[in-house]
Amino acid sequence: MSESFVTIKPTLEDYWRGIILRGMNNASYKFALAKSLLEMAPQSGQLIKLGDIAPVFARNIAEHLKSSDKQSATSKTNYGTFLNKCRDYNSGLVSDNELIDATIKDGFTEVIKRFHVVGRGDIPERFYIDEVKTNNGIRITNEFSELLDGKQIDNLPLEVEARWKLVETAWELNISSNLIAIEHDTDTELFFVNKANRRKIVTSSRDALNGYQKGVCFYCFSNIYINTKGAKQPEVDHFFPDVLKHQGIKGINGIWNLVLACQDCNRGVGGKFDAIPTIKLLERLHRRNEFLISSHHPLRETLIRQTGRSEQQRKSFLNEFHIKSYKWQLNTWDAKEVREPLF
Repeated sequence: MSESFVTIKPTLEDYWRGIILRGMNNASYKFALAKSLLEMAPQSGQLIKLGDIAPVFARNIAEHLKSSDKQSATSKTNYGTFLNKCRDYNSGLVSDNELIDATIKDGFTEVIKRFHVVGRGDIPERFYIDEVKTNNGIRITNEFSELLDGKQIDNLPLEVEARWKLVETAWELNISSNLIAIEHDTDTELFFVNKANRRKIVTSSRDALNGYQKGVCFYCFSNIYINTKGAKQPEVDHFFPDVLKHQGIKGINGIWNLVLACQDCNRGVGGKFDAIPTIKLLERLHRRNEFLISSHHPLRETLIRQTGRSEQQRKSFLNEFHIKSYKWQLNTWDAKEVREPLF
């Protein structure tokens, strides 16, 4: 189930999200490279020299260091050398040119050759060709140009940023991953952690959840755009309705129960409102949660803590929650899908 994100009807957006959401992260360089490529928006066939991408790459790292000093999970020498140079830049001890030189020397050592690695190997599509040894840069492929022209392009930078913040939070807390607990504030729609009795905002729940739903409404599979405002803005919905907490049912605000939905499905004519979704949709929730668990902490560990360590335990948890909820809320609801299911 956890492999489905990049194997069921894969699109270029699926492969890109596989890199961002499911890749192993020893440092934040993959996120910085992804953000830099999206910002620069180079076209197919274009050769991007390391010296051209270095200022954008370094700026992204330096900006994150200002709010979260832990940008790697390891103390490898090349990570520490480059990150220290970025810290010195933030302190005014290093010039722009010195930072660019350090980035070219130490910033790209691993990330360019490992960017396309997900799990045990490379994904079958390439967003650039590594020409560092021959041309001191990378050459953009047709696939990246098509990604830029796709309907999901406005969502992708927000998803990269959200994932980056989640991962750096795990590093910053510097505690065993099974102790990390991401919580959700329903009013602000933000994920947060409690650190030393103080709330630390991590990221927008919309931005963090969107990629795991392939940029579509959980219920009807219509495209959603997380930076849209007004009547088209997607909403963070409680799969099992929030009203159940007034019946003493606990855990409603858990990440496992949060999905992104279009406003029509959530509260439009014929929408879900406070009804209990059908078994078909419950099975879909399980698949979505397994997508989340296939990524790495802290969302993974939070979900496991909330629902169970094994997939069978998690299925049982959802089934029991469904039975318990239905006793209080007898209305059921099913979605009208606008396209073939994507997960």
